[in-house]
Amino acid sequence: MPWRRMRLRDAEVLARCDESGELVSNGGRVEVRYKPNDGRAYFAGASNLRPASNASIEPDSHCGPGETVKKANKPKKKKPSDPAPEKPEADEILAYADGACSGNPGPAGVGVVMRFDDQQRELSEFIGDATNNIAELTAVLRAVELAHEIGRPLRLYTDSQYSIGVLTQGWKAKANKELVAQVREALSRHGDTKLFHVRGHEGVRLNEHADELAVRAVQERKSTGWVSS
Repeated sequence: MPWRRMRLRDAEVLARCDESGELVSNGGRVEVRYKPNDGRAYFAGASNLRPASNASIEPDSHCGPGETVKKANKPKKKKPSDPAPEKPEADEILAYADGACSGNPGPAGVGVVMRFDDQQRELSEFIGDATNNIAELTAVLRAVELAHEIGRPLRLYTDSQYSIGVLTQGWKAKANKELVAQVREALSRHGDTKLFHVRGHEGVRLNEHADELAVRAVQERKSTGWVSS
């Protein structure tokens, strides 16, 4: 089949046509070449093609064989993760809870940062020898316990996917069964807690601070109890 000189946006191209110069389309797409012998065949919407100033018709041999060029797949946009807030909403308590362990098991600590109204309370607690998962669960437990004592809704962030899994996603606890049951019971008793996962060590300020409190408890082998800051 011949080629007809056409305009595609700002470029002059050669488009497939019949002997009379009518464009030949397949599903509304016309084979086009930007250069006669560059070996690449493209397809353009027939509605996007306009006659060139020199709309001459060239024989089929004017263009060499061409391989269809596939459009590169655009990378899928990642859905934005739940933003990591720093301010509580309305009457809620906003909390970040983290656990730390030197060795697994080994000396372990928990760190919790809680904000409500214009207050901030922090906990750095040494819990003795334990696993990292025990420390993470204990940090969540401490936050829920204080929220229940204060009597406000709790929005809690943790970088422990394990804690999220066994507490909210139905993961079967193969270890730490008693502690998992204790935390679940505390969540049920409080009745107004929402748990969210946040990526650890990615610059989330309050989560990093909770981690610092947990690490401090391990390093100093002591607990501060809840303190205002």
